[in-house]
Amino acid sequence: MFQQPKIVTTLQGYDGLQLRADILAGITVAMLAIPLSLAIAIASGVPPGSSLVTAVVAGILISALGGSRVQIGGPTGAFIVVVAGVVATKGIDGLVAATFLAGLLLVLAGVLRAGRLMELVPEAVINGFTIGIAAIIATSQLKDLLGLHPAHDPADLLEKVPALWAARGTLSPSALFVGATTAALIVGLRRIAPRWPGLIVAMALGSALAAVVPGVETLGDRFGALPSGLPVPRLPDLSAGRVWDLLPSALVIAFLAGIESLLSATVADRLIRGKHRPDAELVAQGVANLGSALFGGLPATGAIARTATNVRAGGRTPVAGIVHAIVVLVVMMLAAPLAGHLAMPALAALLIVTAWNMSEPHKWRGYAKEGWAALLLLVTTLVLTVAVDLTVAIGTGIVLGLALRRLGPGSGAASGDQPASR
Repeated sequence: MFQQPKIVTTLQGYDGLQLRADILAGITVAMLAIPLSLAIAIASGVPPGSSLVTAVVAGILISALGGSRVQIGGPTGAFIVVVAGVVATKGIDGLVAATFLAGLLLVLAGVLRAGRLMELVPEAVINGFTIGIAAIIATSQLKDLLGLHPAHDPADLLEKVPALWAARGTLSPSALFVGATTAALIVGLRRIAPRWPGLIVAMALGSALAAVVPGVETLGDRFGALPSGLPVPRLPDLSAGRVWDLLPSALVIAFLAGIESLLSATVADRLIRGKHRPDAELVAQGVANLGSALFGGLPATGAIARTATNVRAGGRTPVAGIVHAIVVLVVMMLAAPLAGHLAMPALAALLIVTAWNMSEPHKWRGYAKEGWAALLLLVTTLVLTVAVDLTVAIGTGIVLGLALRRLGPGSGAASGDQPASR
């Protein structure tokens, strides 16, 4: 039997007190989602407005149709590497079409009740490609953080590092000062006042600093004005040849969206002592990616940091996620010109801090204690993510994990349990 969306059951007995809590939580999450979505789009090589469109369209659909009480959906850092790769080889139109196909695959996976199959992916593989993605994201932001002007800016990390080093003479002290100050504010405010919208405060102060420090590039300088509303929906090119060409990219997007959303829902379960419905969650992720693609948006999934923020802010039903998406839309309509003043080094600092948190450094020491097989899986997946690409890394990691699983539980690679705090 098909699993019902959580909103159907959570609205039974819904009262004004919970509505107030959900509205406040939704507003809080939106204040986190707006600058983070812009930074993700820039790092992915797509127009910044497309990420806000994703936060609105996918955010509403994931909350309205999903299998988690508190899941917040939208663009996430995990997709930066995939999106940048697809855009570089297939263009933005190719990305939109691949996202649409991934949506269809996710809906099919949910209908076929494949939600539990995601748990078979070894935790070491997830940790490996997450650390690899974090390294790629952080490296990609060094150019803007330092104000460098390299002769060429390759996407591959192993080529990017020498290119950035060759451009070290173009370092801008002003950009570094703004970026370092913003990063310090993000980290400091999170520790000192975790209930404040510290991200917004840090970005505002960092960008205000850029206005008085000469030579610091802003979002508006590079990309022009942001859209002040949603575009007209349009069906992407889905001709047979196009579908066949984009299918590998669509499979990676669908896999990442499924894994990330179910990880986020699992973490949320532990925070609220609840239980999500995995198949309903996959269907919702699929519909959300279909919707995002129709409006020219990015791939979407459950966002772990935003979901945790929602829980901490008091959100307990999908209404909070819907409010978050509506608030993002209202900000787009009323305050889009203000976003143009955001400093590029400040956005780079935000993504570097996000990448550091993604990698979960507090767990690194523990990985060595999980057994030789788990460590081999993690390192293999990490190296392939950085040196080759995510598709090869994930495929190799899963196949190697299945082979090691046959060695028995003593190998340390048999666990399919998902991490509790990602």
